[in-house]
Amino acid sequence: MLDLQRSWVRAWGGIGAAGDGAAVYDALVSAYREPQRGYHSLQHLRECLGLFEQARGLASRAGEVEIALWFHDAVYDVRRTDNEERSAEWSRVACTGDGVASTVVERVHSLVMVTKHTGVPACGDEQLLVDIDLAILGAPEQRFAEYERQIREEYAYVPEALFAEKRRFILLSFLKREHLYGTSYFRARFEAVARANLEAALAKNVA
Repeated sequence: MLDLQRSWVRAWGGIGAAGDGAAVYDALVSAYREPQRGYHSLQHLRECLGLFEQARGLASRAGEVEIALWFHDAVYDVRRTDNEERSAEWSRVACTGDGVASTVVERVHSLVMVTKHTGVPACGDEQLLVDIDLAILGAPEQRFAEYERQIREEYAYVPEALFAEKRRFILLSFLKREHLYGTSYFRARFEAVARANLEAALAKNVA
């Protein structure tokens, strides 16, 4: 299993932080353990960091991508629409507080913000981060089914008909993209399975 602390130490040092960031690490791990998280939990963080470990060589600034993964779901409240903004701001405050250069702080902030998935990533590191975040779409059938259940768990307060309608819209928005993954590595590894998973999920969410 991925060693979270090893990843943290490498990433925090990799962005030029002056200290060990132990308090930030503890706060982030606690955040990912919050009870309202079905999918956006330590399991998801571990999966993302594990994929990064495999694709680390694709990163231009590996430390920045890795630390952005740590922060990308740091704040998660299903009833709000500004989770990414709040997560990115947490990264900015934490990194600045430990002496990270302002240019690095702002790049990390931008990386966290691309996980809103509202546009096309502009650079290689952004593409890599987004591909890692969306790799769950190309997971094996059993894990994808678990992911679907975990998402429903997070939105348990939403009535079934409304949830199915909103979920269908999201799934279709992904399927309509020319490519789900921006990097050739993730496209070759996950694209075909992801499209099959999305089609299957859509079939279960017919309005």
